[in-house]
Formats: sequence, structure tokens, C-alpha cells
Amino acid sequence: MSVYSEPLYYEIAFGFVDVVRQVDLFEKFIEKHSKIGARRFLDIGCGPALQLREIARRGYEAVGLDASSQMLDYLRERGEEEGTEIETILADMTDFSLEELVDFAFIMMGTISLIDSKEALLSHLDRVADSLRPGGLYLIENLRLDWAKKDFFGAESWVMERDGVRVKTTYEIQLKDALAQMLTETMRLEVDDHGRELFLEESRETRMVFPQEFIALVEMNGRFEFLGWFERSRMVELKKASMDNIALLRRK
Repeated sequence: MSVYSEPLYYEIAFGFVDVVRQVDLFEKFIEKHSKIGARRFLDIGCGPALQLREIARRGYEAVGLDASSQMLDYLRERGEEEGTEIETILADMTDFSLEELVDFAFIMMGTISLIDSKEALLSHLDRVADSLRPGGLYLIENLRLDWAKKDFFGAESWVMERDGVRVKTTYEIQLKDALAQMLTETMRLEVDDHGRELFLEESRETRMVFPQEFIALVEMNGRFEFLGWFERSRMVELKKASMDNIALLRRK
């Protein structure tokens, strides 16, 4: 079974994320770097959209975009339970359009790495630019900046529990083709749901985008200003490469 076919277990797996702190940080970036403020937010590759749900709870307009209908169904259900209204769009993140522009767009947890070519990344930047009002921000979390660290390749595991459901997550990166900068990413969820055991796995080919290559592609696209690399949890510019990071762009 696919990891993305079971949104609840996926959400539990990443339940360690402090979404209140993350959205607080979004608001700080907006206050300092946006030229237009923000009332309407777009979460790209949103999944269960923990951050977007917090944004909706704060009274902002919230739009979630994902290629998984199961994730969007789950998001709508959670929004109804939480008493918020969230607009959802079923689309690929390299080929979408919005009926109403947004003021702030974001993509979390390295999801941008699923874009598997420079042409597709340029298309993605165009689609985001088309959807974002001039002066608004695009926040990208966890590009693979620290590609030279010794443990870049390999696997890591962690366990999360909620309401009697236990999820062990294993996330692995392996090199597929160095010349093409292609990687194979695999995520496995081992679930114990009150004695019911499930094994979920998703394996995808992704493309490594090096830091200066990313800046060059942003410049080639020509529709954003690159504002810098920041720490993932603070509005502090990076002094050295880190896997926990934010790239911040502003729509021209």
C-alpha cells in the first residue's frame, strides 16, 4: 500500500512538527519581507496540511494543492471537524492554475525535490509566479543544501504514537545516477493500529538540485527575487549548509 493512500498514518508519522511555531515564523517573514502582507495562503504538495490547517484556524484564507485525492479528501474532513474552510485543488505542482491569486505560497518538508528535472522546476516556478501576487513570498523548506555531509545517503527511523496508534517511519536516500543528479527516496511506515498491522511504502526517483544551481534557475526564470537561505525554525540567515533550511523568494 502507498504511504499517501493513508493520510492519518502519514500525519501521525510527522506529528513531531511544531506547526504553531512554523506559522508564527511565516508571519514574521511576511512582516519583514513581503511587500503586500498576506490574507490568502497556498500550500503546495500539502498532504494532511498541518500548517495550512493552523493558518485556517487563524482566520486566513487557505488553499491546499496536492496530486493525491486521498490527501485532499482527508484535508477537507479535518477542516470540517476543526470548523475551518479550506479550498482544495487536485493538480500536479508543475502544472496548475488558481482562479484567485494568493499572497503567500509555501512548500514543506523537501517536497520540492519530487520535481525531477530542471525544466519541470522552471515550470513549477512559473506556475507559482502565476498564482502569487507581485510582492508576495514563496517559502521553500528543506532543499538539500548539506549534500556533502557524510551521512547524506542512508536511512533514518523514528516512532510516533497518537491515540493508541503507533507508526514507525523509515526514510532512506540512495544515489541512483550521479551524472544526472538522480536519487531514489523511499519512505516506509510500519503501523500498529490497535493490533491491526499495516506496512506502507513509497519509493520515488527525485533530483538533487545544488544550492547555486537553484539560485541560477530562479534567476533564469526571472520572476522572483532570491532573498536568501534561512534557518528552518528561526528568521536567521544560514551561516553554513544545513538540511534544515528555508529558501525565501519574492515575486517581482
